[in-house]
Amino acid sequence: MPRNVLILGATGRFGRAASHAFRAAGDHVTAFDRKKDDLMRSAVGKHIIVVGWNPAYPEWAEQVPRLHAKVIAAARASGSTVIVPGNVYVFGPQTPTPWSEHSPHQAQNPLGRIRIAMEEAYRASGVRTILLRAGDFLDTEASGNWFDAVMTAKLSKGKFVYPGDPDVPHAWAYLPDMARAAVALADQADSLAVFSDIPFPGYTLSGRELHAAVNAGLAVPVELKPMSWLPLQFARPFWPMGRGLLEMRYLWNTGHSLDGSLIHRLLPNFKATPLSEAIKKVLPSDLLR
Repeated sequence: MPRNVLILGATGRFGRAASHAFRAAGDHVTAFDRKKDDLMRSAVGKHIIVVGWNPAYPEWAEQVPRLHAKVIAAARASGSTVIVPGNVYVFGPQTPTPWSEHSPHQAQNPLGRIRIAMEEAYRASGVRTILLRAGDFLDTEASGNWFDAVMTAKLSKGKFVYPGDPDVPHAWAYLPDMARAAVALADQADSLAVFSDIPFPGYTLSGRELHAAVNAGLAVPVELKPMSWLPLQFARPFWPMGRGLLEMRYLWNTGHSLDGSLIHRLLPNFKATPLSEAIKKVLPSDLLR
């Protein structure tokens, strides 16, 4: 039976991918309009609320607690299941990897603490919540993420620009796969724990491995070049977004991966897109071989 799904942030990265995935599954999808819609009213009759809202870093301290408190209140009133895309900010560089649903949330930096508090609010709320945790996104549309805005922005000039140590592993999630997993988990929401923290392993790749995968898809190979953080350092005093990017820089030099044991048990038939196929979907089409 088709479900009624409310997407918050339907034009954003995860919200857009989730909209496509739930529609493909035959569900009725409604995009929430923050300019004119009321969340409490919009949530009535919705089986699922997908939280694709993601304010800019400088707005997290003020907006993240307020926005998610509204989601929790609306879901509690409507009986909806909430799907939240989690990230790896909660762990901090000292947490041993692979990071799993059992790993302690040890982040001490401000952005990490905000995410820890947000997740704890869902855990304590009693609202049925699926937190699907992933690393950085590989998106099929240019959306200002690290991959399209930094790493592949200079492919036409022969450069693949990497922001960290190219020899340490880093967690990546191909957004269409992550969204498909969210739909599959929603199918069994009633059998999951009320609050389910589910890591999505995606691909674990060093910078060199990602560079090699990119070159395998390109008509003309490019060189691996390090990103300079100096412009961000200089801009830090007067550019709040830059301060946030610098705060999270440790993730590019701290090797990490996400443990897929739980999601493999829950979704034993889930097939991830092969990396070579995913890379061709996220690279500019005019540069492909």
